[in-house]
Amino acid sequence: MSNAKNPADESQNSPAAPPQCTCIQNPFAALPPELRPRSDSRPGGLRKVTCLGCGLVYWTNRATDLCIECERKGVRLSESPIAQEEAKNA
Repeated sequence: MSNAKNPADESQNSPAAPPQCTCIQNPFAALPPELRPRSDSRPGGLRKVTCLGCGLVYWTNRATDLCIECERKGVRLSESPIAQEEAKNA
């Protein structure tokens, strides 16, 4: 038996070297948490909206802010009760 070390064994036992390139590292690590940019927390491109017709709060990926029930009833944005209340208060 020889006491010579196998180079492959040394690479397995040595700790991983830190990345050399700064493009791999987090550029915002030095900033305090409140100043770091937040990741997009919207799941699957959804956004939280309040229906302008009935006030229902829901998540959607559609362009309109009317819920499906109000669309089925034929409510239009200018006819919605919330829009009428806002027009009276303005």
